[in-house]
Amino acid sequence: MLRDMFRVSILTFALALSAVNASAQKLPPQPAPVDQGDERERAACHPDVKRFCQTQLEVNPNDVLGILSCLQSNRVKISHACQEVLASHGQ
Repeated sequence: MLRDMFRVSILTFALALSAVNASAQKLPPQPAPVDQGDERERAACHPDVKRFCQTQLEVNPNDVLGILSCLQSNRVKISHACQEVLASHGQ
């Protein structure tokens, strides 16, 4: 009897593990991290970020997507160097 209970426990555990594994395989892929550029690129856009996106920086300085969106919405005003950085990253 104890042996049967042990088998049932092992079988239950194996089925639960396979169900978890199957559901994990169905999860959508996670987006790649946003490329923040190298030091030279960040330096090229830093004055524009400070000038046009100061509010965004104050709200959340780590919101890379928000800052990128801000730069894009101010594209006609930002420096040529920062425009080139955005263009080099497909933005």
